Amino acid sequence: MTDERRRTRHRDQGRRAEGMDPERLRYFTQPAEGTPHTRHRRRRSAQAPGTTGPIPGLTPATPPGQRATPVRIPPGGQIPQQPRTRPVPPAADGQTEARTTPRASRPAEPQPPQPAEPHASRPAERQSPPRRPVPPREDRPVAEAETDTDFIVERRPAPAPDRRVDDPRDADDFRDVEVPEPSSAQPRRLRAARTDTEVRALHDPGEDDGWWPGVDDVEEPAAPRRPRRRSREKQKQRRAVVAVAVVFMLALVGGIGYFGLKTLGVFDSRKDYTNAAGTSDVIVDIPDNSTLADFGRILVDADVVGSVRAFVDAADGRPISGGIYKLRTQIPASTAVEMLTDESATHRVGRVVVPPGLQLDSKTGIDGKVTPGIFQRIQDATTVDVNGRSEGVTVTQLEEAAANSTPEELGVPSWAKEAVESMTGDHRRIEGLIAPATWERVEPQDSPVQILHDMIAKSATMFESWGLLDKNNSGLQPYETLVAASIVEREVRHEEDAPKVARVIRNRLDRDQKLEMDSTQNYTADVTNIDVHGDAYKADTEWNTYRYKGLPPTPIASVGMPALEAMLDPAPGRWLYFVTVDTAGTTRFADTFEEHKRNREEACDNKLVSTGCQ
Repeated sequence: MTDERRRTRHRDQGRRAEGMDPERLRYFTQPAEGTPHTRHRRRRSAQAPGTTGPIPGLTPATPPGQRATPVRIPPGGQIPQQPRTRPVPPAADGQTEARTTPRASRPAEPQPPQPAEPHASRPAERQSPPRRPVPPREDRPVAEAETDTDFIVERRPAPAPDRRVDDPRDADDFRDVEVPEPSSAQPRRLRAARTDTEVRALHDPGEDDGWWPGVDDVEEPAAPRRPRRRSREKQKQRRAVVAVAVVFMLALVGGIGYFGLKTLGVFDSRKDYTNAAGTSDVIVDIPDNSTLADFGRILVDADVVGSVRAFVDAADGRPISGGIYKLRTQIPASTAVEMLTDESATHRVGRVVVPPGLQLDSKTGIDGKVTPGIFQRIQDATTVDVNGRSEGVTVTQLEEAAANSTPEELGVPSWAKEAVESMTGDHRRIEGLIAPATWERVEPQDSPVQILHDMIAKSATMFESWGLLDKNNSGLQPYETLVAASIVEREVRHEEDAPKVARVIRNRLDRDQKLEMDSTQNYTADVTNIDVHGDAYKADTEWNTYRYKGLPPTPIASVGMPALEAMLDPAPGRWLYFVTVDTAGTTRFADTFEEHKRNREEACDNKLVSTGCQ
């Protein structure tokens, strides 16, 4: 027993002693010879709290005398009786020890001193019914039953004398023994132990003998054990679950590792073809931002190259753009790399480049050079011969789709729908609705309507992102702003001049003055010329701003972001005229016509224009 538990047990003993009979409590706490014991509680005089003398009316205590000693009971015999101890008169010095008995009705009279007799027993206060035998418990010792006698019957098994049985209830062989009581006419019945039991005095309460039930070491009853068979089955189930989980994790890690290494080309061979001419044509679509390994896998799947490793080695880290390519099957990896990196883009399919200021129709300059229009570029990009089969769209098909398809079919935005519908039958009604950009994937298999729809819808998104709807300070409607911006695009060679040209357009419109822009007259001309002269001024077309006031019915070219932003927010000024005076694109602006004429003379001197020169 640890010190902590011993202290707890003694505290509980103190609480249990509060309700005990004072006579029994005195017996436990006073030694036989009257010598105080250090382990027992100190005897206190019978004084009431707050008084200074002995309490009157109490019976003087009797010396304890000699302790009872264990007596061996022979087999079949009776328990010998001990002579009763008479009360001892109080000492001469007046110091008495109180010993009260519940049966005393009045204080005992003092008696002359008598020799102390062995203390055997005291009159019983009550009759206790005999206890029934209780089967022994293996988990903890059972405390001895309390009796009204001054001794306890203990058992000691005959075969093992050293083993002490503290509770008579553990025995199964009991006999009733009559013990005559001096104060009672009826004999008191006690249970006698077997022949190997002995009677002994009570033990010191300080010992850990199980005297106080619930205070000494108490062990909780052991939990019932589970059946061994069920436990084994659960162990097998747990092992099976763990095994399945381990196998699954290994398979997952192995699969991820395999595909990762395969992606890196670790398991790929260096197989490569040798015939540079190949065997047949094939169209390959490679996504943008693809790695060289991605290129290699796509080409291997299309049977263009023999292995990913061969292609990666042949590319040697060179950058390759994604897109649609026309290649040959079963060609060397080095040949495939040359086709993909050709600067002329001979093997590119569906790649349409639309620069700012480009028109739908092709135009021939005064020098005889033809500038392919948007429709022509779409035809060139989509027309491809694949193993004798032609794919792609033509200019005629595109013009037909642009002229007669509905605005919804063409992907026209809501802010341009009214103007487009008003010019049904003329393919130029979608002029300016295709933004300048590099269109990487114009599918050869798509119809003309689908191709135009995709390009116009994406262009509308671009225009709106540049601020056409929410940053428009031009005072014009979105479609009108786009038309005016197309004039700026065709008239300006340097971006810094664009806001001033936009202001000239805005000032002339405010004055209800003709725009008189050369770019609008050249829009319908068979041959474009920067020096407009003669009958060109008189051409009867809606786009000729020398003949008609206001803006033309449609934009005259594809509008880039700088020109559109300039028209959205024109520069402040009062300019009404401007002219380019040299081949470098230098532009002069004037508020009055007289100043403008002086600027034209400079252009004449530089041989840039001839009309109106002297």
